[in-house]
Amino acid sequence: MSKEKHHRDWILRRCCGAICACFLTLAALVGFIVLVIYLALHPSKPSFYLQDVQLRNIDLSDPAISLDVQVTVASRNPNDRVGVYYSTLDAFTTYRDEPVTVPVSLPAIYQGHKDSSVWSPVMSGDAVPVADYVAAAMKQDIAAGYVLLHVKLEGRVKWKVGSWVSGGYHLFVNCPALLATSGAAVGGAFASIAVAGVPAGVNTTVSLKFTHPTDCTVDV
Repeated sequence: MSKEKHHRDWILRRCCGAICACFLTLAALVGFIVLVIYLALHPSKPSFYLQDVQLRNIDLSDPAISLDVQVTVASRNPNDRVGVYYSTLDAFTTYRDEPVTVPVSLPAIYQGHKDSSVWSPVMSGDAVPVADYVAAAMKQDIAAGYVLLHVKLEGRVKWKVGSWVSGGYHLFVNCPALLATSGAAVGGAFASIAVAGVPAGVNTTVSLKFTHPTDCTVDV
C-alpha cells in the first residue's frame, strides 16, 4: 500500500510540476512577444510646450516670496501606434531651483496617437520661505529688467499598445519662462520689491511680462 501511495504522490507531483512549467513557459512567451512589440514600436516621449505665463503678483517685500501665476502648457503624443496615460501629474514653479509655488495636481488623462492636450493650472505661493540669496537675486534680476522662472511638471506615465498597458514611468518636464519688464501693465504683473535707496516700508512696482513661448525639456 505504501508503495502505491508513494507512486501516486510521485505522479501527482510530476503532473503539478508539468502544469506549472507550462504556465510559466506561456507567461514567458507572452511577455517576450509583448517586449518585442514594444521594442519594435519604440515609443517616443511626449513633447511639451509652454504657451503662456500670466503673472498676477510677485511680492518680495519680505525675505520670503509670494507669487501667483497661471500657466498654459501643451503636450503632444508624437507616436503613431502608442498611446500615453498621464496617471499623475503635478505642476509647480521654481526660481534658481527653489520652489516658489505649491504643487498643483493636474487631471489624469489619456492621450491617443498624435493627440495634443492643454493644461492651464493656477499656482500660488504665499510667503514661501527661501534662502536669503534667492530673494536678493530675484530683486537684482527684476531691477535689471528680467527674471527667469521654471515651470515644472512631475508625475507618472504609462504606454498603451493595443490593449496592453505598460507599468508606470517617471516623467519630469522643465519649461523655462523668461519674464521681462514692460512699459504697459496689460498682460503682465506688478512685482512689489524693496529697492536700495528707497525709504523703509516703501516698495516700488515693476510690470513683468512673459516674453515668448518656449519648448520644454522632457525626461522619461
